[in-house]
Amino acid sequence: MAMKRSGGGLTGTQQAAKFLGVSALAGAVLAGIALPAAGALGLAARGTVEGFDDIPANLKTPPLSQRTTILDSKGGTIAQVYSRDRTVVPLADISPYMQKAIVAIEDSRFYEHGAIDLKGVLRAMNKNATSGGVAQGASTLTQQYVKNVFVEEAGDDPDKVAEATQQTIGRKVKELKYAIQVEEELGKKKILENYLNITFFGQQAYGIEAAAKRYFSKPAKDLTLDESAMLAGIVQSPTRYDPVNDATEAKKRRNTVLQRMVDMKDISRGEADKAKEAPITLHVSKPKNGCITAVDGAGFFCDYVREVFLSDPVFGKTKEERAKLWNQGGLTVQTTLDPQSQKAAQASIKEHVYQKDSVATAVTMVQPGSGKILAMGQSKPYGFGDNETQINFSVNRQMGGSNFGFPVGSTFKPFLAAAAIEGGKPPTQQYPSPYEMDYPASVQTCGGKPWVNDPKHPAHLENENENEIGPFALKEAMAKSVNTYFVQMLGDIGMCPVSQMTDKLNVRQGNGEKLPMVPSALTLGSTGISPLTMATAYAAFANRGTYCTPIAIESVKKTDGSSVPVPKTACSKAMSQSTADSINSLLRGVVDSGTGAEAGLKDRDNAGKTGTTDARKNAWFVGYTSNLSGAVWVGSPSQRVEMNNITIGGQFQEQVYGGQVPGPIWRDAMTGALQGQPSAPFTSVNVGDAGQKTEDATAGAPAGGNNDSNKSKNKGNGNGPGSGNANGNGRGNKHKPKPGGDNKPPGQGGDPSIPGIPLPPGVVGGDTGGWPQ
Repeated sequence: MAMKRSGGGLTGTQQAAKFLGVSALAGAVLAGIALPAAGALGLAARGTVEGFDDIPANLKTPPLSQRTTILDSKGGTIAQVYSRDRTVVPLADISPYMQKAIVAIEDSRFYEHGAIDLKGVLRAMNKNATSGGVAQGASTLTQQYVKNVFVEEAGDDPDKVAEATQQTIGRKVKELKYAIQVEEELGKKKILENYLNITFFGQQAYGIEAAAKRYFSKPAKDLTLDESAMLAGIVQSPTRYDPVNDATEAKKRRNTVLQRMVDMKDISRGEADKAKEAPITLHVSKPKNGCITAVDGAGFFCDYVREVFLSDPVFGKTKEERAKLWNQGGLTVQTTLDPQSQKAAQASIKEHVYQKDSVATAVTMVQPGSGKILAMGQSKPYGFGDNETQINFSVNRQMGGSNFGFPVGSTFKPFLAAAAIEGGKPPTQQYPSPYEMDYPASVQTCGGKPWVNDPKHPAHLENENENEIGPFALKEAMAKSVNTYFVQMLGDIGMCPVSQMTDKLNVRQGNGEKLPMVPSALTLGSTGISPLTMATAYAAFANRGTYCTPIAIESVKKTDGSSVPVPKTACSKAMSQSTADSINSLLRGVVDSGTGAEAGLKDRDNAGKTGTTDARKNAWFVGYTSNLSGAVWVGSPSQRVEMNNITIGGQFQEQVYGGQVPGPIWRDAMTGALQGQPSAPFTSVNVGDAGQKTEDATAGAPAGGNNDSNKSKNKGNGNGPGSGNANGNGRGNKHKPKPGGDNKPPGQGGDPSIPGIPLPPGVVGGDTGGWPQ
């Protein structure tokens, strides 16, 4: 910016310099017109313009960034997202008043001159010379359009924007060169259409259609005379003439436009006088941008769709290509989200867990056989305020989730059982299952070196209820979630079959890494896993052994109607049908009379499993019908809250366990999601009946044989090596944690803090303890 004297004017020397600058520009412009090739070469040789003849192919019809609309599976709008709010419309859908107004005020000789207005240049030279500054510009509408194209292509890069708008002779001549091409190849009407679609009108509105809807809540084709004049006046200075913040200035500018339209004989003086008398009357529609505006609590699903778009190679080979396509926008993205399922999930969440509660819940539903994500919601809404978050509790870290997911407790046991049955163990398999025991002295791994229990400080576990003493068969052990049974099963078959099974089901930690090969992770769910991962893995049981990767996007279309390829689900056999059928029969017993009795659905086959982790910091229910799988997590996002003597959703809970809080959330969400939809029954398998001895042994246990009962004594703090998340008992190991509080789950190095929530190491994902190596 030129330096000014204390009186506010330019010095004589500065006036002369300005005059010479304008004269030089005019001379360069005139030379460029008279001798475009020679002028170009001469300027390029002096370094004024580089690549003068390299006209970008897309300058004639540049791809303008527009809003992207995200739809649910039925075509309803979930949210609109954009880097620039714009909807491109043809000239026929723009009010004739608007077309005349913008030409009158910005380039009244638009239809008479070519790329440059020679009279305008000479007039500007004379005006600027006599005023001692640049009082009047000489850019035509076409030149302004070209400059806007450069700005559009610069995107949000401040350096590129500065380059596109720098006030130099080189840029002006380059701009003119492109303007000549545009005039030759597009014609006046198309240039006017493009200009009205690219220009910024303030209030985050780019293009006339967005501006009309922002200020007047109507389409551009319905703009009246006074409305058109007001919008045309904004273009010169969107801040100064902003009608929302300064109606007086906006009205003065509008009336200037109206008078100019009279001078150009576009309207009569009577029309202008009437329009001038009208007050500035706005009907402002506030910008609604981004996943924060999503309906029915689908903000996190919306954000997941964006993460898929930015990470999946199907949308571009590089991260930059994918980001460019997303930011360019103008897409219609139809997703897999089922509005009925989403509303049911969100209604159940609001009923059972309040936003202000010290704990949170996340619910995810997946369709078996297709991998389609039908619902995804949580009790802490998507946002930046109190009790809001941008962390998606349902997904892995790389997709916007928590650092490690959340320990799943006994909901892991069906994976172990599936591995055992697939390997030849009968569903009637029995183990002694004492009330308490040390972990086996050693357990085979996939490598040559077995896991070895520390003989000096052996990892120890016990069942939830002191009356739970075996022997047990698998059906009863699963229904009552008997910890010692499943640890003995793991010792029998080894960890490798379980690891291979979870690999086939794509069960990974929330940080994306494979499950560590330690007994706690592969038996009692000590490792942090996301609800989406659990729902998708359990869907393979419902789908009779075939696992399908989760998908969120059905189709993507551009503004021209052409389709963009989208990720497809990949299905593969994880286990035999007979194994899956056996697991279905076993887990049906959990919801019929076991720990998940409070979650059971009426009038349709359903199955599921409860899980509660150390110190009751996490509680789960994961279950399914033949046509819908759902996972519910309840717990502390920071892993600091122990769910004892706690109020959740207005209900006091002495102790929280998987079947008690997550179970009813799952039941109500699934009931609503499946309303009006039949579910095919499971294929029944004889998995044996529980013996009378073990039934008698559990006399006095809570109704339904709930293994999350509070009757057992706490014999340890559950934070030391081998704590193992023994289904909510908070104990897992009788010895104390390692000195220094090094209680991170194996393989969970690095800083586990959640953004915005400072946490000590090893907290997020569960303080489940390291294992002796």
